[in-house]
Amino acid sequence: MMPVENIRNIAIIAHVDHGKTSLVDKLLAQSGEALGSTRVMDSNALEKERGITILSKVTSVVYKPSDDKSFKINIVDTPGHADFGGEVERILSMVDGVALIVDASEGPMTQTKFVLNKALSIGLRPLVVLNKVDRPTSRVDEVDGLLLDLFGSLGATDEQMDYPIVYASAKEGWATRGMDEPRESMKPLFDLIVDHVPSPKVDRSDTFKMLVTQIDSNPYLGKCFLGKITGGTIKIGDKMQALNPEGKQTESGRVTKIFVRRGLEMIPVSEAGAGDIVTLTGVANATVNSTLCDLTVTEPLPSNPIDPPTIAMKFSVNDSPYAGEEGKNLTSNMIRERLLKEAETNVALQVVESDNKDAFEVRGRGELQLGVLIETMRREGFELSVSPPRVVFKEKNGERLEPVEEVTIDVATQYTGTIIEKLSKRKAEMKSFEENGDKTRIVFECPTRGLLGYSAEFKNDTSGDGTLNHTFLEYAPFKGGLERSRKGSLVAMGTVGAATSYALNLIEPRGKLFIRPGDKVYAGMVIGESSRAGDLEVNPTRAKQVTNIRTVAKDENIILRPPVEMSLESMISYIAGDEVLEVTQSSLRIRKRELDANKRRQNHRAGRD
Repeated sequence: MMPVENIRNIAIIAHVDHGKTSLVDKLLAQSGEALGSTRVMDSNALEKERGITILSKVTSVVYKPSDDKSFKINIVDTPGHADFGGEVERILSMVDGVALIVDASEGPMTQTKFVLNKALSIGLRPLVVLNKVDRPTSRVDEVDGLLLDLFGSLGATDEQMDYPIVYASAKEGWATRGMDEPRESMKPLFDLIVDHVPSPKVDRSDTFKMLVTQIDSNPYLGKCFLGKITGGTIKIGDKMQALNPEGKQTESGRVTKIFVRRGLEMIPVSEAGAGDIVTLTGVANATVNSTLCDLTVTEPLPSNPIDPPTIAMKFSVNDSPYAGEEGKNLTSNMIRERLLKEAETNVALQVVESDNKDAFEVRGRGELQLGVLIETMRREGFELSVSPPRVVFKEKNGERLEPVEEVTIDVATQYTGTIIEKLSKRKAEMKSFEENGDKTRIVFECPTRGLLGYSAEFKNDTSGDGTLNHTFLEYAPFKGGLERSRKGSLVAMGTVGAATSYALNLIEPRGKLFIRPGDKVYAGMVIGESSRAGDLEVNPTRAKQVTNIRTVAKDENIILRPPVEMSLESMISYIAGDEVLEVTQSSLRIRKRELDANKRRQNHRAGRD
């Protein structure tokens, strides 16, 4: 075992796209653990496709500043998107220091503030890495001043305010303590981690204790529990028990395997001691925030509190006419088991079972987090219907409270008027307005429900030349109703079948289409957006009547505009209150919750929309 004084546990935290994963790549490469690889920590298929980190991951390197001295540095790569903030909150209990990565051009952003606040609140002393300083747009001195203001506004102690800075280019693989120093390697950052991050404050002579921070499944070993050992040592064959957060024993067993991370590999070891981050197997019923410990221990380890979810969606059985044609996991029991399994490992997610046995309310941090869960289930062969997102309200002293988010927008100056006008209608309050060349940064405080569905509108308003970031701020008094901004739907009527080009050519002048000729449709399915406020029923399966009269006009001559294509997250944002999203392995269809047109009209008259 590595001596405790030679172990360093550090988390890499930052806003999305500020270079965390690229930095970890270079640290691994220059320590000899993963030569020539890129984005090695983003191992999940969705992470590779989207280019973002979704799950926290642990690796380690052995750094030798001299021939007679070596240090083991456990590195935790964390997500940068606000929707996955729960991953950051739970791993901070494993580390003794954090490296805050900040883009030298963009400066501190919403998630920078969120992750830094979490680190400061539990007493960690960050070190700062100003990344991308080699860009011509970098503002090193200005961003340094903004960081100092941010630390001060978050109530950092004098010790935390005295943070060291490293200037780096993660892409090029160098870091320096001064802008004028030679730009050769990551050695200055390794040295700073060893000098600035304290060794774990643990006692290996104590009884064994470990807080479960992450759970993985292995087809041969079963559940694998990741965490930092906070006391004692553990060997293969030792007895241990699992205590839930309330201190009740859920299971006992023997340690069957112990793994430590080294680069990209999990290396089996026979013994591990306090201060190290390990993966254990031997019990099956422990969950995240459970305590694995010696049989003599009766008190569980404390866990960091997690911010509450702000968005809720209903997951239910797919009951469309095409149900069961594309997926294999169809029943409510299968959906329930999968959601409960996800809630075990994802502490920022809550699953609430409703009176309707076929529907489950899933609460999370944002549309992206829930969208990733839906996409994962879809790839696993599930079919389900998903309701539009709604915010989770609270009641306090008889007053209704709603979640409010801090929104940071970076956009070309020419678009600022439109942005301010649109967000003002969504009950947002502007807090700051800063111009920097031809770009402007605007900070708002906006109700979460005001942001639902706004991202697509924002892209259109800024011609794709703008960034919008938001993070949970607080629960505040309800700000009143919002104006409806979406137009009505083009709703299919008639029989189940394939859309024809003849019918779509007649429907096209009425609005924007979501489907192509040949796509499967059914009564109650939304096939487009109407150009007017109300819903319009149309027949997309209508075929040209066959007669013996010759005509020059043929279906082959019909040229339709390309349909509007939306991603899963865009569809989640788009669907109206009386609509649901049908999700299957190969299809995404927006449909009315009630497929029968007569019943929809009855519900509308009775106010049951």
